[in-house]
Amino acid sequence: MEKNLFTDKIARELGLAAQGVDNTIALLDEGCTIPFISRYRKERTGNMDEVQIAHIAEMLAKLKELAKRKETILKSIDDQGKLTDELKKRIDATWESSELEDIYLPYKPKRRTRAQIARELGLEPLAMMIMLNQVRDVEGSAQRFVKGDVKSVDDAIKGAEDIIAEMVSEDERVRQNVRSVYRREATITSKVVAKMKDDEKAQKYSDYFDWSEPLKRCTSHRLLAMRRGENEGILRVTIAADDEECTNRIKRNYQYNKYINEAIDDAFKRLIKPSMETEFAGLSKEKADEEAIHVFTENLRQLLLAAPLGQKRVLGVDPGIRTGCKIVCIDAQGNLLHHEVAHIANQRDTAERQLVKLVNDYKLEAIAIGNGTYSREASDFIHGLHFDHEVQIFVVSEDGASVYSASETAREEFPDQDVTVRGAVSIARRLMDPLAELVKIDPKSIGVGQYQHDVDQSALKKSLDTTVELCVNSVGVNLNTASKHLLTYVSGLGPALAQNIVNYRKENGAFTSRAQLKKVPRLGPSAYEQCAGFLRIPEAKNPLDNSAVHPESYKVVEQMAKDCGCKVIDLMKNADLRKKIDIRRYVTDSVGMPTLQDIMKELEKPGLDPRDKIEVFEFDKNVHTPEDLIPGMELPGIVTNITNFGAFVDVGVHQDGLVHISQLADKYISDPAEVVKLHQHVRVKVLEVDLRRHRISLTMKGL
Repeated sequence: MEKNLFTDKIARELGLAAQGVDNTIALLDEGCTIPFISRYRKERTGNMDEVQIAHIAEMLAKLKELAKRKETILKSIDDQGKLTDELKKRIDATWESSELEDIYLPYKPKRRTRAQIARELGLEPLAMMIMLNQVRDVEGSAQRFVKGDVKSVDDAIKGAEDIIAEMVSEDERVRQNVRSVYRREATITSKVVAKMKDDEKAQKYSDYFDWSEPLKRCTSHRLLAMRRGENEGILRVTIAADDEECTNRIKRNYQYNKYINEAIDDAFKRLIKPSMETEFAGLSKEKADEEAIHVFTENLRQLLLAAPLGQKRVLGVDPGIRTGCKIVCIDAQGNLLHHEVAHIANQRDTAERQLVKLVNDYKLEAIAIGNGTYSREASDFIHGLHFDHEVQIFVVSEDGASVYSASETAREEFPDQDVTVRGAVSIARRLMDPLAELVKIDPKSIGVGQYQHDVDQSALKKSLDTTVELCVNSVGVNLNTASKHLLTYVSGLGPALAQNIVNYRKENGAFTSRAQLKKVPRLGPSAYEQCAGFLRIPEAKNPLDNSAVHPESYKVVEQMAKDCGCKVIDLMKNADLRKKIDIRRYVTDSVGMPTLQDIMKELEKPGLDPRDKIEVFEFDKNVHTPEDLIPGMELPGIVTNITNFGAFVDVGVHQDGLVHISQLADKYISDPAEVVKLHQHVRVKVLEVDLRRHRISLTMKGL
């Protein structure tokens, strides 16, 4: 098979084996998903993981986009009758976007420029004479061009300089020279707009009222903060390099004369400098977006893979003061059993009787309290109650619950309930299975990002969708209980097939085998191949249907069982039987050692959930508001958000504190994720409390 056009470039860039990259590209082009390729095509990829495959897919998409751009450029130049063999060869060989655009710039259709007007006035010959230093008496030569709309020698020379300026600005060497100066030395500067300096809403940007630093050292969060301030009309942000060095570098490319120098100065100031500022503003924003999106996707991954309580009966509490706390009782399958309101703030005795009765009557095993307004007070109150059996109490993030409660999804699930009931149900279900509940909410509403509304929204959505898909498929999905929203993210399905599966389940009852999926309308062989291994059926007749073993490998396992003189279920239950298996005997052209090793792991722990076990947490009983915090105080906390400049920690005072990256560990770290993860239970020490700016500074050093 002929190697893909992009294989070698991607392999070099990512440091991967060309054969594995080529096979991965082929699988992606066939429509295979990243989870399927990484889990079930290890022999072809050379055992690449989903991160490497995602990088290949991302780079492949960019190169394909660049290839389309090259086609457009070639056609445009060809239509002008200016496409030479040498020019085509250069364009074909170029895979750098900036270099490609530099080559195209002289041929790019433009609006009517000053140079174009000068050319129409017949001044190009004069411009070329000046450029090539062919005349000593420029003014005398210019006299010949004074006619028609060219009224004077000065007009002729000015028009010629306009043509030279455009030629200089479109010279590839010039642009590369200036670009190298910007790459090395560009500075980003932020100044406050004078009339906004004392505005209250501008104060959060006070760090950037008079700020300047080398662009290459500007972190993503600082750049995005400055750009947000600029968009809000509070800051003016510029990117610039040393003008003199740039013009001197340009002048080295040309013979010296007064008129060329004047044209170069004009070219730089009017054409090149604005272009470079725009280019480097775009490049720096793109880089900052990539970093911010990486932080967001990693936080989202941790949130989706947070420890589940599992199938237990739960009391959900959405705390409130004026309207009371909305209370819901949920069964082990997540169905709503009962709801009412408890006024903990001002009817404590009544609320105590209500909650104790509900927990005892419905035999509830856990309580999930939303972490919004009045959460701490509700948690303290509930911790003081006495039930007739053991009940675990958890505080659950309610970010996005209000978005869910007003969504079409929530209306479909609970058409007869109001938004407050739906929100409380979401809080309870998040405790049971965060992944299954959070897939119903737009990830941007979950509150674990860094400037998520300022980054490229298309790139963000694509990255977040990929993250959700990888998380869902790494855990696996119960085919008989999964919602349409959860099924949507299963490899190879999507919204339409997910709905068809739910409809089939309603009409025909629970699935008893994976093979039944083939009866679902529009679920063809390709979709079945992609999805089957990620769907689980706990009560299936074939035990492999509740494992990550793909149906295409069932015959291998059945042969293993036959060779051991037992049934498949015996292999899964008996470690001694598994030890007798020499997997090398089962290697074929299509089944290699990676697949066989995965099969053995599944036989040992079929359908193993990779998520951690949930832990109970309690805040310090002596602090409830920021005013209670004293520098030096040590407190338990929960990590609520991670950025590339540190981690935010909830210590139970209705306002998260920041542990700056420099305060996260006793050693140097470059990434907060090296030390903390989302929802991790940590101990922190209070460094400073700024009540006016609503800032709490914390440290984890020495703890």
